[in-house]
Amino acid sequence: MLDITDLHSNYGEASVLRGVNLSVPARQITGLLGRNGMGKTTLIRSVMGLRPPTVIKGAIRFHDQDLVGLEPDQIAALGIGLVPQGRRLFPSLTVTEHLEICPRRAAPQGRSAWSIQRAFELFPRLGERRKHRGNQLSGGERQMLAIVRALMSNPDLLLMDEPTEGLAPVMVQHVEEAVRLLRDEGLTVLLVEQNLRSALSLIDSAHILETGALVYSGTATELRNSPDILQRHLGV
Repeated sequence: MLDITDLHSNYGEASVLRGVNLSVPARQITGLLGRNGMGKTTLIRSVMGLRPPTVIKGAIRFHDQDLVGLEPDQIAALGIGLVPQGRRLFPSLTVTEHLEICPRRAAPQGRSAWSIQRAFELFPRLGERRKHRGNQLSGGERQMLAIVRALMSNPDLLLMDEPTEGLAPVMVQHVEEAVRLLRDEGLTVLLVEQNLRSALSLIDSAHILETGALVYSGTATELRNSPDILQRHLGV
């Protein structure tokens, strides 16, 4: 579904991604792992067309269309949703207003379209907080809202950047359950996650970034059974 070939991305003169090759198969959860500062968020931003960074070289193909040079709204319209690191909510908008302003595209064939009611069914807590503003929500509630906001566009591919960051264990569990449900319904996910235990409980395959280059690609099972790789590249 998503194929990244020889991707080089820079922040100014600083080279961050150096020849990344990565594929995200349809209907799976693909994990992008690595220590802080290794280029994971840069890769997500490059796919989504957000600037910075600047893509210097390489191709990012989604359903065989190259995304390099497209604007973020054009990329979203092709069927990619983003759950950004840090949630990025509007503090003055209510939960409902966040979902009402989202652009819509037709649901992929065989999948149900997302609506505000369906969003509240996925996360009932948000339904209870529907009139609360962004700055009145807890960290977990903000993350739930960031997830369903991305789903409202009916994406084929969901990019999730650190969705469990800063969450209490019970909220991490809610997010994990939602991600599994989405995968079971046919959504494809590229997951950036610092919480290795959470990531390994969710992903089908794993890629590890180190100083802007891939140093490991394999199944989640293979990674779980490779303590030397976990220690060397992830410090666990």
